[in-house]
Amino acid sequence: MKQNNLSTGHMEYLKSIKKEKRIVFFSQWLLLIGFLALWEILARLNIIDVFLFSKPSDIYALFVKYLQTGELLKHVLISSYETVVGLVIGTVLGILIAIFLWWSERLSKILDPFLVVLNALPKTALAPILIVWAGAGMKGIIVIAITISVVVTILSAYNYFISVDEEKIKMLKSFGATKFQILTKLIFPSNIGNLINLTKINIGMAWVGVIVGEFLVSRYGLGYLIVYGGQVFKLDLVMMGVIVLAVCALVMYQVLNIAEKIYRSKR
Repeated sequence: MKQNNLSTGHMEYLKSIKKEKRIVFFSQWLLLIGFLALWEILARLNIIDVFLFSKPSDIYALFVKYLQTGELLKHVLISSYETVVGLVIGTVLGILIAIFLWWSERLSKILDPFLVVLNALPKTALAPILIVWAGAGMKGIIVIAITISVVVTILSAYNYFISVDEEKIKMLKSFGATKFQILTKLIFPSNIGNLINLTKINIGMAWVGVIVGEFLVSRYGLGYLIVYGGQVFKLDLVMMGVIVLAVCALVMYQVLNIAEKIYRSKR
């Protein structure tokens, strides 16, 4: 009888979770649709200036036009490629450097003030210099994306590594574990979730680097579309570029969410 009650209670709990997810999902869509409808109505009634704010119907019409010509897909693929390369290199390089810092306490003390300064420095201000150093093509844009994400990755990953329970480290040492074994059996595995979350943060960082780079030198990509639209006062194009950029970032974020769920389900 007790098992039946527990089973019934558990089923009710699962139903309540599903119901809450549905409510949140439909509320999100309702909020988005309501915002777009209000924007369209205000624009049509001339309450807001269409020249400055555009309107959803015009943005959609421009989106379809660019989609049909294939031009939008070209810009999306170029920006996405630059972002993914910058994200992967910046994250992996940052984690590797964080491992070196964890491995050598002396090295971490030496580099600490430099990393703090680099983190406080607005990396976008260095973009013109990086473009000159790395080149004015795709390579320079990727370097900017790496630069923006790598310092944050180093500091965050290093803090994750040194925050692991000291008692567990002492226990492994008492059994004769080497530093490499402590890293591979405790430090790294216990921080996989944190590193996935850090990668999610780096998605936004990498996109910022790519868009800034495309603002400066590129003739292709979403950043180029946005800055070109601003230069010719074509706000429909600017808004379309921003919306497509947001969707691309969301897709990358959701891919990482799926990867995280798969990882957690196998634990």
